[in-house]
Amino acid sequence: MTRYVAFLRGVNVGGVNLKMADVAKAFTDAGFSNVKTVLASGNVLFDAKAKVDTVRRNAEKALREKFGYDAWVLAYDIDTVAAIDDAFPFEREVEGHHSYVTFVTDPEVLDELAALPAGPEERIARGVGVLYWQVPRAGTLDSTIGKTMGKKRYKSSTTTRNLRTLEKVLRR
Repeated sequence: MTRYVAFLRGVNVGGVNLKMADVAKAFTDAGFSNVKTVLASGNVLFDAKAKVDTVRRNAEKALREKFGYDAWVLAYDIDTVAAIDDAFPFEREVEGHHSYVTFVTDPEVLDELAALPAGPEERIARGVGVLYWQVPRAGTLDSTIGKTMGKKRYKSSTTTRNLRTLEKVLRR
């Protein structure tokens, strides 16, 4: 068995409102075990025997069937998430700023995002399969990355989590 983390894209923001207890049940019904959710932002820990691509497809299918929305799931084994968190290249806590990790499954999309120019007081760095990002608190949605991430092209292959969320996921 492998311990996985699934990050659900766009849950409890933008009109897709799901109760995490219902999400956990959907994962359990799909055959995953030891299912736990973390926060209401679509973070699910679980065990599975399958490889990560199969896990992702099965999780998306389960969510689509249960809730009737176009679900996108980015799944990683727990050790990969820990390594991504450990590799955060900036100071983790900066007064007045948010520290984020954007998970990206499409290499072309990662190339595009990594090539974006950083805005004022914004920091962007490419990692392995992720984009590290730090931005002033008041400017998240108006930042270069914030404006870009809302575009339809990026919905199926990206999701962003605050470093504090990742820390909570990893402590479970």
